[in-house]
Amino acid sequence: MFDISWSELLILGIVTLVFVGPKELPVFLRTLGRYAGVVRRHANEFKAQFDAAMREAELDSMRKEVENMQTSINSEVMKAKDSINEVGSAAKIDLPSAASAPSSTAQSTTVAPLPPLPATPSEMASAEANSAVTKTES
Repeated sequence: MFDISWSELLILGIVTLVFVGPKELPVFLRTLGRYAGVVRRHANEFKAQFDAAMREAELDSMRKEVENMQTSINSEVMKAKDSINEVGSAAKIDLPSAASAPSSTAQSTTVAPLPPLPATPSEMASAEANSAVTKTES
């Protein structure tokens, strides 16, 4: 990090020993260690706060993305619902209004009856059984 070689550390140690003296060197190194610890704690605290701010900013951007997706999905669902309602209202036959229409019009609307539903397999089987019973009785 500081790019200090061993020879420079040795020179720094000798200068410190000369200026501080051998008697005060342990106290000096202890004080220097405490200050280094305080600086390290402050650096870690700053880093933690910075990381928290970055996570919060990232969460805010993700929250905005989710809200945008939710808005677009809601609009698409509402469009689909409106189109289904339009188709449903167009497909409805308004019988009461057709009955109350004046009968003097040239075109009359008649509704043809629906064809009968086909028989289910169980109805067909019971019909065959009934016809077999009537044949055996005669």
